Amino acid sequence: MSTQTVSHELAMLPPVQRRLLWTLGLGAFGLAFSITTISVALPPLLHTFTTSGSLIGLVIGAEGFFALTLSPIVGPWSDSFHTPLGRRRPFMLVAIGPMAFCLLLIPFMPNLWTTTLLVLAFYFAYYLYEPPYRGLYPDVLPPSAYGRAQGVQHVLRGIALGIALVGGNFLLKVWQPAPFLTAAFVTTAACGLTILLVREDGGHGRVFAGFWAYIKQSWNIFWQEGDVRRFLLANSAWEGTFAAARSFVILYVIDGLHESKTVSGEILAAVAVGYVIAAVFAGRLGDRFGIARVIFFASFIYGTGFLVGGLAEQWHVWYFGLIIPVAIAGGTVMTLAWGLLYKIVPAEHRGAVSGLATTTKGIGLLIGAPVAGIAIDLARPYLDATNGYQILWPVCALPILGAIPLLVRLMQAEADAEVGGPPVGAPV
Repeated sequence: MSTQTVSHELAMLPPVQRRLLWTLGLGAFGLAFSITTISVALPPLLHTFTTSGSLIGLVIGAEGFFALTLSPIVGPWSDSFHTPLGRRRPFMLVAIGPMAFCLLLIPFMPNLWTTTLLVLAFYFAYYLYEPPYRGLYPDVLPPSAYGRAQGVQHVLRGIALGIALVGGNFLLKVWQPAPFLTAAFVTTAACGLTILLVREDGGHGRVFAGFWAYIKQSWNIFWQEGDVRRFLLANSAWEGTFAAARSFVILYVIDGLHESKTVSGEILAAVAVGYVIAAVFAGRLGDRFGIARVIFFASFIYGTGFLVGGLAEQWHVWYFGLIIPVAIAGGTVMTLAWGLLYKIVPAEHRGAVSGLATTTKGIGLLIGAPVAGIAIDLARPYLDATNGYQILWPVCALPILGAIPLLVRLMQAEADAEVGGPPVGAPV
């Protein structure tokens, strides 16, 4: 039903462009499937080697390090990597083999350290693929399609998320390596089809300027492009909230609200439904009313919903009526974020800024979950009804609400970019 709805929303686009949106979205499907499988299947696997929750969390959280350090290099490098295959796809092609290789071997490692090494290698390959893949969107699509493109991408991400969560749990019961082997196949097929079917302009030019040159370029853009900087700060807030909520929502339900895993599964299903609804409709709303404006209004519902969630001390079925609208608002913010970036970024810096935006994801991963965990520990003596877990939602609300003032300026920046107004990134 979701695919039919999105196809209807895209009916006004030429057939070739509609196919391109779905072809590009396959890359997001493969990435989401692989990283979700890691988050579902890796903790039980690591638990067979160690009972230390801190150590398990450190291995999984290492993803943030690679997002933080690799993206600022790979993104701008892909801007200048002129080859007959294009600028972005060579990086994606190099990354796809190691991703599949690591997923295939992770479940068969004999100890914690060899497993960890392969997980780290997977993260390296993942963030070799993602920044150039993000930069591919504005290279091959017109600005008028950015919102719809992100809607299609997040529909596919939502489908991948649901399949990997449900299927991963089922496959773990059948055979522990099964989720990893399935992810290796799905990721290779989906990410490989994007490389195969999308066409970039080839060219000739300088290929590699040096790692430090790309790091310097990325941070020069951060400081010189005011509106890009505002977006990156807002994106750090959004990603930090997502990381914190994803890390502790199940523990909140089980240990905080004292409910069963069945209830936690039902809540996650409701969130997934809201996410897919947002992915279906947010792109069209963003293209019609302005991406920044839609994010602006959705952020009030998103942040306020989290604040209200902090009041709950026991579970009631009618909470589903609140969860789904908040999930739709949150899904809208996450769906449209990259479309907004594509509209305000200077064309010559698309790859570099895509790398910087992925870097902000790393900051969210490194900061969001630890801050939420510390807050829960500190609140436990005072919020004993939920073992401190209800503090999670106000902690998640603050970054969302705090990013709203940044969107006021970004609405104007988006409008200027559409009419060819003042240059993006004017001094603060």
